[in-house]
Amino acid sequence: MSVTVAAVMAAGAAGGCTVRPVDGNGARGGPVHVTATPSDAGKSGGDGGGGDGKGHGENRNGNKGGNKGGNKSGDGPGAVAASPAPRVLWSRGDKGRDVRELQSRLRQVAWLYDGPTGEYDAPTTEAVRGFQGKRGLPRTGVTDSVTWARLLGMTREPTKWELYAFGGQPAAAPDPRCMTGRVMCISKTSRTLRWMIDGRTLMTVEVRFGSQRTPTREGVFGVAFKSRHHVSTLYDTPMPYAMFFSGGQAVHYSSDFAARGYYGASHGCVNVRDEARIAQLFAQVRNGDKVVVHW
Repeated sequence: MSVTVAAVMAAGAAGGCTVRPVDGNGARGGPVHVTATPSDAGKSGGDGGGGDGKGHGENRNGNKGGNKGGNKSGDGPGAVAASPAPRVLWSRGDKGRDVRELQSRLRQVAWLYDGPTGEYDAPTTEAVRGFQGKRGLPRTGVTDSVTWARLLGMTREPTKWELYAFGGQPAAAPDPRCMTGRVMCISKTSRTLRWMIDGRTLMTVEVRFGSQRTPTREGVFGVAFKSRHHVSTLYDTPMPYAMFFSGGQAVHYSSDFAARGYYGASHGCVNVRDEARIAQLFAQVRNGDKVVVHW
């Protein structure tokens, strides 16, 4: 037993006292109250610090010796600080690209079927709550750092068109060929259609195109004819508000696009998912108006 510990124990044998222990370098530490009994031999004292019977650990003054276990109540010597609460990342009402990624990842694990919309709405809140409950996390419906880390570990980075599976993407800049006259300016890069007159955009709608097997043709065309209640004779499917520009290819409304977003494709036509907007467009476009399909 060291001289320092022996001195402390001798003082404590009388039934308890306050001492100022001296460390191995001769420096005095803070006052420590010691109560000792014969069975305490070889142990260091109670609330003053963190000993493990071998003189290891530190008391709150930074001196060696004390009870390793310490007081975990949070307000006494040797207290262990409570873990900080998880940081809140997104919650109801938040908007933006990060919310789109959250929604897209929730779709990957089948907790969300709508969107992504980019808005932390009621369906998103319920999806997060369900995901949390399934994994034993607090069912808050708020995405905190713990919930997000768990979701990241179960999913992959969404593609661009998974983030915008149901629209909301910004429109690309108009092609130079769209800057004069009356033009439906259709970008394959941003999957958008601008209705333009003399370089001014009057309307923008989201569109989708044909698959690799049935691609939408690119170039400059003109509206050949319009058909409000058209039905495809080749595929026997409705093509409302059809505006034909290249053979059987037309700009028209698609209920499939409205339902499935970019998880589907057309047979070569330019599909519009917003029925109200294409009704307005159909009313304004004239036969002979220019159509530019570009990257």
